[in-house]
Amino acid sequence: MDVMKSFSLEGKVALVTGAAYGIGFAIAEAYAKAGAKIVFNCRGQEHMDVAMKAYEEKGIKAKGYICDVTDEAQVADMVQDIEKTVGTIDILVNNAGIIKRIPMTDMSAEEFRQVIDVDLNAPFIVSKAVIPGMLKKGHGKIINICSMMSELGRETVSAYAAAKGGLKMLTKNIASEYGEFNIQCNGIGPGYIATPQTAPLREIQPDGSRHPFDQFIISKTPAARWGNPEDLMGPAVFLASEASDFVNGQILYVDGGILAYIGKQPK
Repeated sequence: MDVMKSFSLEGKVALVTGAAYGIGFAIAEAYAKAGAKIVFNCRGQEHMDVAMKAYEEKGIKAKGYICDVTDEAQVADMVQDIEKTVGTIDILVNNAGIIKRIPMTDMSAEEFRQVIDVDLNAPFIVSKAVIPGMLKKGHGKIINICSMMSELGRETVSAYAAAKGGLKMLTKNIASEYGEFNIQCNGIGPGYIATPQTAPLREIQPDGSRHPFDQFIISKTPAARWGNPEDLMGPAVFLASEASDFVNGQILYVDGGILAYIGKQPK
């Protein structure tokens, strides 16, 4: 067995949802560098224009679709078009997600449903749409972007934690149901990643000190730093490649050690 070749994604078709920026973009970039053909979706034309420019600047040929991944009909049309124009999907990354930081007693049922719809229902819908093609092809990789909130609770994120906990179990169930058909479904659980969305939490304060939340994360992370989107590239390629063909139903936490760490003893 050529070990290095087993990590190649040459000629594979990879659909990464919500890959206009951040974690999804980094994963798509890694797949392109490993030889895959990239397709992605985003919510609207404005996001699409920015994303396509970013892909072009990286020298990546990517095909983008404006698609609401919570809409079964739109997803079915997107997958059908990908299969016709690019090829059968070999790799699916369910990355699109939202979070609403609202205390549970202040959160409406509608707001709760919105988070569940994007973070849990959408991975079900997109996975359901791509699995038939994977069955015909005789192989497939599904990677769900989970979270440390797949394991832990935290104030103000009841809907997000519920969705990501559910996504962990959906991952295990897809692995259980389709493993015999050479389809592997695993998850990646990012820790706290330095992205534009988390930038306000890392701003240096007027007195020169770290933001309180920044201090909190550094103190809880054995690596003593935030993760970067690039930290997810290697794990994502591994789980999309033949190197992980006997890995199924697992969540790989890329968190700098947070989940292994009880924290420092107070002085």
